[in-house]
Formats: sequence, structure tokens, C-alpha cells
Amino acid sequence: MPSPIDLHSHSTVSDGLLAPEALVAHAAEQGVKVLSLTDHDDTSGLAPAASAAAGHGMEFINGVEISVTWRRKTIHVVGLRVDPDHGPLREGLEKIRAGRHLRAENIAASLEKFGIKGSLEGAYAHARQGIIGRAHFARYLIDQGYASNMKAIFKRYLVKGKPGYVEHHWATLEEVVAWINGSGGVAVLAHPGRYDIGRSNMLLLLEEFRNLGGTAIEVVTGSHNADQFQEYAKLAHMFGLKSSMGSDYHGPGHGNIEMGRLPDLPRGCIPVWQDWPEIRSLNN
Repeated sequence: MPSPIDLHSHSTVSDGLLAPEALVAHAAEQGVKVLSLTDHDDTSGLAPAASAAAGHGMEFINGVEISVTWRRKTIHVVGLRVDPDHGPLREGLEKIRAGRHLRAENIAASLEKFGIKGSLEGAYAHARQGIIGRAHFARYLIDQGYASNMKAIFKRYLVKGKPGYVEHHWATLEEVVAWINGSGGVAVLAHPGRYDIGRSNMLLLLEEFRNLGGTAIEVVTGSHNADQFQEYAKLAHMFGLKSSMGSDYHGPGHGNIEMGRLPDLPRGCIPVWQDWPEIRSLNN
């Protein structure tokens, strides 16, 4: 039976296709009972999403997904149960968003050297609420006929070694975990199976994350397969970390799994929500 818990999703505040209220309505239709909105580097969708969730009788968890540079690699840390008004978190996210604008200009300049014009304006047209990311460039490139889907666009144009890739320094892992914990939240390493860093570096990352105060890793997520569910459950146990789950839903036709279709965590996992009152009420 699918789990009714989804602790990773995106709206139009970052690179999702549905506005916060529409995302919540969709989640409710799919049977989600506990939802977290975790937009990239922005918390402005939390208030409207929380209001919509109350209208649907759904438990809502404040969240955010924060961009981190670790050993020159980009990784993501989800903050759950954060206080969006916590000063260091708010200021840190503002700084990251400013960096996103700079990166977007550099991506557009790189693509123009390759003969692709108008990408900055085209990407911002897709970024309806301002925050800009590679997904918006990908949607523009699809519009222009460079490929038919997001996966192909990223592979050909937006990853390391390709025309639209630019190196960018985000926040440090230490900074981000401190912002999240300082706001009263819990830090979760997002979709670890997506990081092409090798086994030894993954172990180093998990050790550092734990030692800095990280709480959990995403074990069940839309970009993991069944074998990876088991692999990251074992790593969570190895490092004494709790386990989280989320679809990483971005909208219709995007991603590998629909909201409300996530399987339960593997046996033996300690859920990140173990002591949350929202989950206790779900079970009553």
C-alpha cells in the first residue's frame, strides 16, 4: 500500500509547474495526508500551501531544499519543520537566490557562444515567480526544439562538460545544516543516489553531514530505484541517521513517480517523522 507521506515537492516558487495551492490540491487528490513543500532556496510558497493544506484536511510541514557546494559538487539538503522567519536561514536563502541570478546570466552567455540565443529571457519566462534554475533553461530549450524532454536536454546541454554548464559555488554544508538546525528544523540529505561522487566520497559526505548535525537521508525518493531504497536504508543505519521519503514532484510529466505512489520505507529504517505530532494524528 502506498505511503500517505510526501516530504519533498516543488511549486512554481522554484522549478515546479503547479502553484503552491494547486500542488496541495493535487497531492490531496492523490491521497497524500502529510505534505512538505520544499522549493529550491525559497520559502515564500509555504504560507499559501499551508493554508491550502488546512482546507484539504492535510497535515503540512514547512520545508525548503537548499543548494550546497561540497568538494566542488552540487548537492541538496532538505530542511523540514523549518521556521522561515529565522534570520540566518532567511538571509542565507536570499544570498543563494542572488547567486542564482548570476549563474543564470553565465549559463545564457555560455549557451550563446554555442549559438543558442535568447535563453536568459526564455528561461525567465518559464520562471514565473522569479527564482531561476537549470530546469527553466531546459524548458526553453525544449520549446526551441533542441530535444523533446528534460532528461535529454540536461544530458546534452546542462551538465558538466556541456555548453550550458557553468561552475557555481553555493552555500557550504556546514552553513546550511546550521541554518536549518538553528531554525528548529531537521536537515535531510536529499536524493543521495543522484550524486555522481563514488562510494568512498558518499561515505565521507554522510560522515561529515552527520558530524555537522544532519538528521536524515532520503531513502525513498522519486529518483531512486528499488535497489537504492535498500542501499540507502543500509547507509542510514550505518551512520545512525534517520530516513525520509518524498516524490520530488515537479508537476505533470516531470519526474519518475506520482505523488501518493511512494512505497513505505524499508524495514528497519527509523523515520525522520518518528516523534512528529502530525504523524501521530495520522495514525489515530
